[in-house]
Amino acid sequence: MTDKAERRTSVPPSTKSVRFVELSSTAMNALLKDDLAQAGAEAGVALPEFFLTDRAKWVWRYRVGQLDADPGCAGWLTQAVVAEPEGAVVGYAGFHGPPDDAGMVELGYTVVPAHRRQGYARAILTALLERAAAEARVRIVRATISPDNTASLATIAGFGFVEVGEQWDDEDGLELIFEVPA
Repeated sequence: MTDKAERRTSVPPSTKSVRFVELSSTAMNALLKDDLAQAGAEAGVALPEFFLTDRAKWVWRYRVGQLDADPGCAGWLTQAVVAEPEGAVVGYAGFHGPPDDAGMVELGYTVVPAHRRQGYARAILTALLERAAAEARVRIVRATISPDNTASLATIAGFGFVEVGEQWDDEDGLELIFEVPA
């Protein structure tokens, strides 16, 4: 058994299956204009109203800026999360960018409220960790979580994340920093 497999054995397997659908800058710009139909057509999946919330729009604005600056980072950024085989979009997830010079990627995920507490966050986290492990350049995966976000803290428990510090984020406030080897 590999170290990665040993590290994750305490996590019960998720009964949920998810896939990721890339959101182009065209789709994200449509979301910023409240055009859910155009964004969904561009992405090829029906996107939920939740993708039009203020918090989601902050994400879309930020990611469009990243894509404009570096189109090559597209495969690493926020994508729609689709439950399989149902086909419903249950959230969005991805990395804050490609691996940095130290081989670190930071992940982020959000589950649509109607789909929370059903195992999707664990399925998303598993898929993101698998994506990171499949990339030779990635050595460390980071998650930053508010100390008050008990749901996210519980989600990462058992995946081998270790708290390595804290930081202040202008958008999210105090965050605990967790890392795990890829």
